[in-house]
Amino acid sequence: MALSYLARRRLSLLILLVGMPLYIVAAVTLVNWFDARFGRLPIAAEFMVYVLLGIIWILPFRAVFRGVGQPDPEATPPAPGPARRSLQDSVSDSSSDSSDD
Repeated sequence: MALSYLARRRLSLLILLVGMPLYIVAAVTLVNWFDARFGRLPIAAEFMVYVLLGIIWILPFRAVFRGVGQPDPEATPPAPGPARRSLQDSVSDSSSDSSDD
């Protein structure tokens, strides 16, 4: 069963707000345990461990995050309305109104 666009958006928000901080705590705990058990890794190796852990967490959630930043594909397009005025038109109208005094 495929998730709807809205469900994927909500699930991705939940993953980012709850799951990612929990994963960060787990990753740091794992590295600290490794340091206590086997000694500290060289800085370059420790950096690579953190980079790999930072990439690995997203792999199971690729399907959830794919397309979430795009507009809803199932939404109806907005109805055409009156033309919008640009900010420049608004500024020039308001300055011409004040010069009539």
